[in-house]
Amino acid sequence: MKKTSTRLADGRELIYYDLRDDSVRDAVDRRPLEPTVTTSEVRRDPLLGDSVAIASHRQGRTYHPPADECPLCPSQGDRLSEIPDSSYDAVVFENRFPSLAGDSGRCEVVCFTSDHNASFADLTEEQARLVLDAWTDRTSELSHLPSVDQVFCFENRGAEIGVTLGHPHGQIYAYPFTTPRTALMLRSVAAHKEATGGENLFDAVLERELAGERVVLEGEHWVAFVPYAAHWPYEVHLYPRRRVPDLLALDEEARTEFPRVYLELLRRFDRIFGEGEPPTPYIAAWHQAPFGALEEFDGVNRDDFALHLELFTIRRTSGKLKFLAGSESGMNVFINDVPPERAAERLREVASS
Repeated sequence: MKKTSTRLADGRELIYYDLRDDSVRDAVDRRPLEPTVTTSEVRRDPLLGDSVAIASHRQGRTYHPPADECPLCPSQGDRLSEIPDSSYDAVVFENRFPSLAGDSGRCEVVCFTSDHNASFADLTEEQARLVLDAWTDRTSELSHLPSVDQVFCFENRGAEIGVTLGHPHGQIYAYPFTTPRTALMLRSVAAHKEATGGENLFDAVLERELAGERVVLEGEHWVAFVPYAAHWPYEVHLYPRRRVPDLLALDEEARTEFPRVYLELLRRFDRIFGEGEPPTPYIAAWHQAPFGALEEFDGVNRDDFALHLELFTIRRTSGKLKFLAGSESGMNVFINDVPPERAAERLREVASS
């Protein structure tokens, strides 16, 4: 992998990740852009104890542009985009309309490929490995920023999810705090560790799932399963067999196997609802240990956390979506219409479709 860092016309950082070491990236952003002005502010809810990002400048962000005006495609002639070069393998750049900025963290866009009509599932294993390396590199770099406590790499795919740009891409949020979902996990890990005299909860969960009926696919270094208490109609968790706290700690064997396992998982997701159905909308979310202090989680350190990816769709059956209604949105109590065992069975069934 070759990494080349440059600047866009408004001062934002852009980084090319290339498969070839002899790639030259010297294209200049020719757009007449003014410096980016953001109004991002993080406010803490005194009742719930969580944080909300207030970012009014995002109201003007790009919204469903036609394909020939996509800001994530390479620049071609007089059609200038966020990527100055006429081609690329993978690119990461600071979001022009960030939810978090300055002392409130940082937001980046990750373009998986220059092919506007592709998806992550269409990537080769070599391309998918390059994206994994980019996620890892950005996690490392962002973790050293003084305002960053946790790094979250994710992909939103599909208009049903709320995606406003059709180009295959993901995002990275660098939060100035430990996110509520991660905090819940760490509290559960701490309680389990104390109750069992030191057993790790993530290890116990993985062991139970490996012995059960919800495993979707297994590799030598990775395991994918539908969790016992899945929140979403089709939800799969992908774990490395060797517990590590973050992407940085993955060994070379796990990195090498990841593209094959993950691409197969994504391709199965697209086959859940049968032939002729539109691509399955999904969210793919990497969970990594926070880089900040963990004193509030008694007896827990970073190595107690288990890196894993959670992949889920809001489509519950053909032509129908799972909406977060009163119980989910009002009380955070999920009601799942698809039994996890049946979801796992279906994801195994489509392996040879």
